[in-house]
Amino acid sequence: MHEFRMPSLGADMEAGTLVEWNMKPGQAVKRGDIVAVVETQKGAVDIEMWEDGIVDRLLVEPGAKVPVGEPIALLRGEGEEAAPAQPVAPAAVPAVKPVSQPERVVTRAPEGTRVKVSPAARRRAAELGVDISRVEASAADGVVALADVERAAQQARPATAGKPAEADRLAAMRAAIGAAMAKSKREIPHYYLGATIDVTRAQSCLEQQNAGRMVAERVLFAAVLMRAAALALADVPELNGHWTDGRLQIAPAVHLGVGIALRGGGLVAPAIHDAEKKNTVDIMRALADLVTRARSGGLRSSELSDATITITNLGEQGVEEVYGVIYPPQVALVGFGKVLPRPWVDGGSIVVRQTLRVTLSADHRASVGHRGALYLAALERLLLEPEKLA
Repeated sequence: MHEFRMPSLGADMEAGTLVEWNMKPGQAVKRGDIVAVVETQKGAVDIEMWEDGIVDRLLVEPGAKVPVGEPIALLRGEGEEAAPAQPVAPAAVPAVKPVSQPERVVTRAPEGTRVKVSPAARRRAAELGVDISRVEASAADGVVALADVERAAQQARPATAGKPAEADRLAAMRAAIGAAMAKSKREIPHYYLGATIDVTRAQSCLEQQNAGRMVAERVLFAAVLMRAAALALADVPELNGHWTDGRLQIAPAVHLGVGIALRGGGLVAPAIHDAEKKNTVDIMRALADLVTRARSGGLRSSELSDATITITNLGEQGVEEVYGVIYPPQVALVGFGKVLPRPWVDGGSIVVRQTLRVTLSADHRASVGHRGALYLAALERLLLEPEKLA
């Protein structure tokens, strides 16, 4: 018998509220299956199963707020006998208050209509109390989207309804992020390095490649930087991993966490898995998908817990350089600023080059400044040979 526990979806998470189960006792589940939806301070997250098995018992009812690490279900192996029915011990399921149900909102649509709904829209409808079966889709494919639910709720309620709750959620999110970052600064001995890199050739190469692509397939320069950041870790693998139980655990793959700003001021850093194996087009697609789902409430638990190093890119906001705070248990964070024209010495002459400030924040327990410098050198070498990044 195995315990399925409330997962940690980041260093800033202490508990989550179970919204719904997508499995039931007696059901066979596989690793990677979406088995539950949990509401966190950063929104609803799809929870994935971490091993194969058969659901023996669900220990927590929807609406319960459960601390990270507490058992929420029991699984048994193939052929293993079911556990005898017995009351759950008080310690197994902490006392929690059920989530209060919002006032019901109904928007009318023709009776008998079968509605197709996106997962994010369904979750948002449950939060707002909207009858999803009566929401009309605006898209040509007939699928009810998040915007349709928001519009239905807005039409059925006073304009000011729901804003205080949203403000409270964002305030709680920022408080949790602040607490996690304060803990990181207290406990992780950060060191910081920075370099200015000539990216003139890299940008020119990308422009040539994009000229031969359809508009929907064109790649942003951010994807080139992310691929370079992932590949450069081959030279300095100790920057890619977790500090756990007093020692460094180097990760076998690069799960690249990407800082994504949420509407209202929140922040998440979901991971692009196996980034070192993806080309720039693949990374661009993965990035676009993450941004869409992060802002609509459709991230998976593995995307929020698996990152082995994080990238933050504030260049589009006009920031020239950023020295970030490491997101534990990771041991490094790479920051990219704005690409700017600067005077550059080339062969004894002063020319104008497109340049980029790149920074590294690293954990001194896992690496030293010399190794961090080698990483920035590897990153520069890759950006000076952009053909290798396609």
